[in-house]
Amino acid sequence: MSPRRAPKSTEQRSIPWRNRAFVAALAVAALAGPGVAQAAPQAAPASQEQVAAAGITWTLERASNPTQDQQTAYNLITAAMNAAVARYNNLSDLGKSITVRYDPSVPTADGNINGTIRFGNRSYMTERTALHEIAHTIGVGTSSGWSRLGGSGTWTGAQATALVRQFDGSGAKISTGGGHFWPYGLNYDNEFSNTAADRHVQLVAAMVRDGL
Repeated sequence: MSPRRAPKSTEQRSIPWRNRAFVAALAVAALAGPGVAQAAPQAAPASQEQVAAAGITWTLERASNPTQDQQTAYNLITAAMNAAVARYNNLSDLGKSITVRYDPSVPTADGNINGTIRFGNRSYMTERTALHEIAHTIGVGTSSGWSRLGGSGTWTGAQATALVRQFDGSGAKISTGGGHFWPYGLNYDNEFSNTAADRHVQLVAAMVRDGL
């Protein structure tokens, strides 16, 4: 991996949401109209670029004088992270402070338990990817609890196992491998739906309760 230059400035996103219904509405709004975030690369109003709720907050590192390429990426990343963080905060009580970077050297996107997410490829600047990478920052595929409870190829934690059986029947299980889980791991774009995204968040929260 090539070394990354430090960004020139950062912008904080830490406006507390006190109304869960408003947070849910924000997530729905962000999911509507998939072409909106790809409009002309101009700075979004601050109120559209900021999101935080009960537990998860995030910061986008930005260049002080962004290029057109950077600004377009910032707009896409902002829409994706706003929707994903709103969904996590609406459906869970998980907590994490996340720093997000645009790094063109990253072929897809990646998340680390140290709280960083990097987006590279435009096609991965989506809510589906943001949800998936937030899970990595929380411990999916990155924590000692993951190795202990998911290292056998099947998640053995009681709470997440019980939850997936509520979703999919008494024989359902959570499979694990390569730092990922399925079903509802949102590992590929064709796995995404509003129902799958909600269940993803709920399963990650249950994994945390299991000891992730």
